[in-house]
Amino acid sequence: MLRLTPGALDSQRLDQRPAGLPTHLYVHGGLGPTRADAVVCLASGPVRTTAGDIDRLVALRKAGTPLWLRLQGLGDRRFILELLDRLEVPAVLRGPLLEVPQRPQVNGLEDLVLVVLHRLSFAKDPAHLVSEQVALVLLPGLLITLEEGGGGDPFPELTDWLLSQSGSLADRDLDDILHFLIDDLLDDLFPMLEAMSQRLDALEESSLRNPRPLILRRSYEFRSNLRIIRTMIWPLRHQIRLLLRQRQRLLGTEALEGFRDMAELVDQLFEACGSLRSQCDAITQSFAASVGNRMNQVMKTLTILTSIFAPLTFIVGIYGMNFEYMPELKWRHGYAFVMLLMLLIATLQAWWLWRRGWFQDWTGQG
Repeated sequence: MLRLTPGALDSQRLDQRPAGLPTHLYVHGGLGPTRADAVVCLASGPVRTTAGDIDRLVALRKAGTPLWLRLQGLGDRRFILELLDRLEVPAVLRGPLLEVPQRPQVNGLEDLVLVVLHRLSFAKDPAHLVSEQVALVLLPGLLITLEEGGGGDPFPELTDWLLSQSGSLADRDLDDILHFLIDDLLDDLFPMLEAMSQRLDALEESSLRNPRPLILRRSYEFRSNLRIIRTMIWPLRHQIRLLLRQRQRLLGTEALEGFRDMAELVDQLFEACGSLRSQCDAITQSFAASVGNRMNQVMKTLTILTSIFAPLTFIVGIYGMNFEYMPELKWRHGYAFVMLLMLLIATLQAWWLWRRGWFQDWTGQG
């Protein structure tokens, strides 16, 4: 059995939160109210019960009944600690569970699996991300999920499916529920990436048609969000494979297969983030090209005006000299002649520039 290096399960706090606070956490000052319930896997089938009666949960655990303990909100830290102590959860897990934000991780010991992820979602503006930490712990006969925020029912789809089942837990072990929960958290990223891809497509088209500084700022915001998502899934690539090599006793055959699929899922997410980051670079390049084309168009217009008026200025400069003996000065039709000459020169130059294609719009918007 492979063992982790000392301190692997210690608290690994991030310097700052990966993204903004969700609304339900923001209104509570960052610590959501604590709610707790449990799914008890009885012989007749899973049932949902409140976690307020700690003595009953302790009795069920001592009787060997599989439990899925679901905690939401870190507002009542004392209650959470009491519940963990009574259920004999190792004290080394208190830091990763209660100190937020933690670095994403998937770690395992002989009889313990710890997973810390961040549930990412969009704020009202898809350019801005919000995050809340979700910690999952698998022990013999006990699965714990602790959501930092918990704005609604925890994992409603999986819960409804689980409660609709009947019979013993033979085909629905806690390790299977664990990888289903992780899949649920990771699957939420694909719709987000798809929405970001659509927005980036629109920004790329706008950068070509009507480049504005706002487009570039939006592109940098999406690039920053993609960097956050990559940072959140980067540690999982190595740690999931390490967990598979450990041959963890708590993970059955189906759970191990699920974690292998999860490793491929993480690779797909990582590649998708890389592709979208390249699209952000393409937007920056197209924006720079469009701005450069517009600047070239302006310089071309100025060049046309300069080339037309340069000989006219030369002629005017000659006849503006104050010499007494200039033959055209006393000519009756001299003014009309000079004006017609200047008009002819300007017309010939404009015709020549038009034949050379200088009056075409090089910005691609014409």
